[in-house]
Amino acid sequence: MSDILVTEAITGREMEALRSAFSVAYEPELWKSPERIKQILPEFKAIVVRNQTPVNADLIGAGKQLRVIGRAGVGLDNVDAKTASEAGIVVVYAPEQNSISVAELAIGLMISLAREIPAADRSTKGGAWDRKRFMGGVELYGKTLGVVGLGRIGFLTAMRARGLGMNIIAHDTFVNPDSFMVSECRAQLVSLDELYQRSDFITCHTPETAQTIGMFNDAAFSKMKKSAYFINTSRGKVVDEDALIRALKEKKIAGVALDVRAKEPPAASPLSEMDNVILLPHIAAFTNEGQTRVVTSVCKDVAAILNGQPAKNFFNFPTPRRA
Repeated sequence: MSDILVTEAITGREMEALRSAFSVAYEPELWKSPERIKQILPEFKAIVVRNQTPVNADLIGAGKQLRVIGRAGVGLDNVDAKTASEAGIVVVYAPEQNSISVAELAIGLMISLAREIPAADRSTKGGAWDRKRFMGGVELYGKTLGVVGLGRIGFLTAMRARGLGMNIIAHDTFVNPDSFMVSECRAQLVSLDELYQRSDFITCHTPETAQTIGMFNDAAFSKMKKSAYFINTSRGKVVDEDALIRALKEKKIAGVALDVRAKEPPAASPLSEMDNVILLPHIAAFTNEGQTRVVTSVCKDVAAILNGQPAKNFFNFPTPRRA
């Protein structure tokens, strides 16, 4: 029996340590062949993935010897954690390790939208010196930031925005109004409708669930200020992209920045042709520091499980429960 199957490009010092201590099959392109993963998975005690490998019920069922599933990231969209838990398999992930990276990018996107930085860069590199064209930028100071999802990343984004002199309102049905996060960033918890109506900038930090998929739709965009900017660094499927395109074409909102898309990589879209749209290839968590923390956390927890010790950053339980 082999120890660990790695199906995506996951590198770093701690991964090398894992490969030295255990029998590791490192195949960074294997995520493209789910059927092959299913065929060889019965040999392994652990599987480590990013977000490309669909660790679904079918795959988990094939992993008869699996003790732990490692997800190098915060989201578990591609991991059927319920089925894994029912099978007694530990699911480990990195719930906080890349939070700073994502929060910093969200702030960077706000500034880039407000000051039209990408468009000004393209214009200047094209040989123009068009100062008048880019006089329409706005300051973040004194503006209202609406944070949808006041978890770890939403909180860190709000704290940084507070340092820029922004007023914070937030919507999160799971956050206690008396919690530390609310008081520390001096946020006012409001309904979604009120957040849409009052915000100058809206930043999304929600997980992908049945309740959040498509939540930013025609109705949502129609309630926003025409001067509002929308930023999404969470999950692509929370946005109805057709509705977003309509909102931009009809000037219902001022601009958009997306780090994530409903389908990745995305198909050709009118979004790519709009100057008031910033598109990134899902890189919010991809800083050297953030990825080092993520890989270190997941690799250490996988090693702990295989050595008969409890994991620290687990989604369900710290030690395997399967017979």
